[in-house]
Amino acid sequence: MSYCEYINTITGWALDLNKTYHDEKYGFPIEDDNELFGRLLLEINQAGLSWSTILRKEAAFRIAYDKFDIETIANYTETEEARLLSDPGIIRNRLKVKAAIHNAQVIMELKKEYGSFKSWLDHHHPKTKDEWTKLFKQTFKFTGGEIVNEFLLSTGYLEGAHTPDCPIYQKILDKNPAWRRL
Repeated sequence: MSYCEYINTITGWALDLNKTYHDEKYGFPIEDDNELFGRLLLEINQAGLSWSTILRKEAAFRIAYDKFDIETIANYTETEEARLLSDPGIIRNRLKVKAAIHNAQVIMELKKEYGSFKSWLDHHHPKTKDEWTKLFKQTFKFTGGEIVNEFLLSTGYLEGAHTPDCPIYQKILDKNPAWRRL
């Protein structure tokens, strides 16, 4: 079931969060490195949980992780790690917290060679889902196939975030996502 179909099955508190995400963020290209990193961080934290839970906690993640500032997170010490692990507003999973810090450090290194995280992504585009997954597993921590797939769908690097009959599909096309530039 596509996300476009899925949001029509949601009720209660999760509906507005998912509808807003679907209509305004999912599949739209992201230019800002910190926002790209933030999306990766959220996708990693979603593993084993519902996306609705992550959307509900997104603001808390943004605060806890210094607005997803890559350089700041790359310099986190054990003190910041302990702070994150005690923060009830986010997912307090040691492996996910450590992955966020490690991945920020990796991105800082990638920036030295490519100039930005986005440039690194663009340099490797296009790839198949399997090729992307292999690259992410070689480069980052806690980036399995589903995490990589959702990250790339949600940021416009892989096609399929929206079905062609979805009213948001044309809005995505107007933004010229990476998958259209093959």
